[in-house]
Amino acid sequence: MAAAPVRRYDPERRQRIIDAAIRVVGAKGIAGLSHRSVAAEADVPLGSTTYHFKTLDDLLVAALRQANEAYAPALALRGGEDLAGALARLLGELLDADRGRAELEYELYLAALRRPALRPVAAEWCEAVVAALSDHTDPVTARALVAVMDGISLQVLLTGTPYDEPYARDLLTRVLRPT
Repeated sequence: MAAAPVRRYDPERRQRIIDAAIRVVGAKGIAGLSHRSVAAEADVPLGSTTYHFKTLDDLLVAALRQANEAYAPALALRGGEDLAGALARLLGELLDADRGRAELEYELYLAALRRPALRPVAAEWCEAVVAALSDHTDPVTARALVAVMDGISLQVLLTGTPYDEPYARDLLTRVLRPT
């Protein structure tokens, strides 16, 4: 009689699978994501990915949630810095620090257009940023600032042009104080 397989205690396996999914999407895009590709990247049995994440959408939700947490740093105004300046600086830090990471996060975020399961997580991110900005301005202006920052980010990422902080600051200032 064959011995039963030994189960290995691996409390970090779920997190390794999420991290592997992010790497797979970063390298191959969402089209390259499968339970098999993630299992290979995480070096876990295929059954582990389907045990922790029944569907690819479940896995993408976890990856997007993790990306959201990494993307939402606290807005800290430096001495004498206005809100437009702080946001322009922060946007530059996010885009310049790791352009590949920014591309990955936007790919996950925009995947919600075609994958309804991702929409609540994408909406949570928007609401969290609006809430953080609402500490500094009214909620309507906060939403406009998020829209402008998303637009600037997408233009930079899609065109491959360098981030222009003075331009971003000017646009954000106009939203805050229309002329």
